[in-house]
Amino acid sequence: MANITRFDPFNDMDDLFKGLFVRPMRFDFDAVPQMHVKVDVTRADDTYTVKAEMPGVKKEDIQVSIDGNQVTISGEVKKEKEEKKGEEVIRSERYFGKVSRSFTLAQDIDEAKAGAKYSDGVLQLTLPVKARSTSKKLMVS
Repeated sequence: MANITRFDPFNDMDDLFKGLFVRPMRFDFDAVPQMHVKVDVTRADDTYTVKAEMPGVKKEDIQVSIDGNQVTISGEVKKEKEEKKGEEVIRSERYFGKVSRSFTLAQDIDEAKAGAKYSDGVLQLTLPVKARSTSKKLMVS
């Protein structure tokens, strides 16, 4: 059975421009080391658990900020100076610099009860959900 599709007058334009911008310049992205904070977010009861990979980052160089339901993890890998006389670097693939990752959770986090541990290049956050405020009914007299 055939599918019915809406007519798109610009559909043929995609094919026209497809080959127009075929790598006008060559960038070797493999040569530029990049670090991305990879996270796993789980939830059990009223607590989120976040595990973030941050290899090579020292505990002192990690910052975590919580603003309502938004969590930001940032860190910095500092370059160690290991220059020896008569030695030159042929290739360096390790990442040095700042990295940051932000994400939004479904509910606000209780900042006072939140906790963080860092071990073996993995940052683990325990983020309890903020208790919902109860509404109060007023009697009209």
